Amino acid sequence: MACAARRPRDLPLAALPLLLGAHQLVEAAVWRDGGGSGPATTAWAVIALPLLALWVPVAVFCAAPPRARRRLLVPLAAGAATSAALAYALATRTVTAEIRGHTMGYSLGLPRPGLVVLGYFVATIGSLLISGDRGLFLFGVLVAAGAAVSFVLWRQEYISTWCAVAALCSVVLLLWVRRRGPSRTATAGRLV
Repeated sequence: MACAARRPRDLPLAALPLLLGAHQLVEAAVWRDGGGSGPATTAWAVIALPLLALWVPVAVFCAAPPRARRRLLVPLAAGAATSAALAYALATRTVTAEIRGHTMGYSLGLPRPGLVVLGYFVATIGSLLISGDRGLFLFGVLVAAGAAVSFVLWRQEYISTWCAVAALCSVVLLLWVRRRGPSRTATAGRLV
């Protein structure tokens, strides 16, 4: 799908489904290992926590129409701060995974988890909702609904289930990439 992107600035978002899919494969390794605190658990946490907290707002900023970029500085700043806090927590604490029925629970022992979760939501969901693009807005609504449902159904395991829901919802980005036309410079280059 990333190869289908016609605008270089769309590539980070076009690659998001690949990243989320790889993330699900890493979680399969966590399941295979029976949870715990091994390399697969750490890799899962690195992708889910600091990487996505920064990747999503940067990708949305890149792909957003110029008129929306100024307002996207807020989720971008929230993503940078949240990513830094989560990276520090991962560097100084041990993340553990525990199989709980048909779900996986992760624990990192974050100080001020409510603030970190708020920053994460502002960075990821917030950037999509205020992107100025209908397709990205729809993706944001789906991901927000997935987060809410995951939290209600699996309060202790919602991070894992929400990641799976986000990976499924990212199929919307395929339609978004296909809908985007070629950039003006690409079009101009073909006319010459």
